[in-house]
Amino acid sequence: MTHAAWTRHARMTGAVPPNFERAPNLAEAMLETLEIALIGTVIGVILSVPAALLAARNTTPWLPVSWAMQFVLTTMRSVPDLVWALIFVMAVGLGPLAGILAIVVDVIGFAGRFFAERIEEVERGPIDALRSTGAGPVAVIVGAVLPASFASFTGTSMYCLEKSIRGATILGMVGAGGIGMELTPAFTLRQWDTALTIILLILVVVLAAERLSSMVRRRMLGADQLMR
Repeated sequence: MTHAAWTRHARMTGAVPPNFERAPNLAEAMLETLEIALIGTVIGVILSVPAALLAARNTTPWLPVSWAMQFVLTTMRSVPDLVWALIFVMAVGLGPLAGILAIVVDVIGFAGRFFAERIEEVERGPIDALRSTGAGPVAVIVGAVLPASFASFTGTSMYCLEKSIRGATILGMVGAGGIGMELTPAFTLRQWDTALTIILLILVVVLAAERLSSMVRRRMLGADQLMR
């Protein structure tokens, strides 16, 4: 097929150029995707902290609790977020709530593991110093463990947000809300111009999220640490 023939074919099928006629609707769907990713990540990160404290061997109240929590986190992490989305779509119905719940579970499985590993790497000095003053387990965690882990927690959380934005764009394809719910009919109805517009919009948002995540991690962890 010659270039001229291909151009005529593309115009007839609506493949090019990108279709910006539905830009307001697509922007609204993209905003919903960002909201799903942000809310799911925030809830997931908050719940990951107590899960990590139970999973870490130096903060768990009982070693079997650590093993059980590590198994739970591994299970959450092993099941793809798309499968979690399907489960929650069947449980709570179509819409952003299913996407938020899927993101929450995925973030807990991912962040909980790395949070627990960071907690186990905390130096014993500050912990022993607080314990020697008669501080209880909660005071030790608040006064020594969490401050020493805060920068690492922030870097991991930003990566989770970046990962959740990418994931949330796909979750909508199974009915979990967001831009993915616009992408599925575009492909089904062969509206290639609309599909191309959505893909370009996703690309721009993901690149912006990656840039923001890198900037925050660099500020929190320091450029030297990131280059190691």
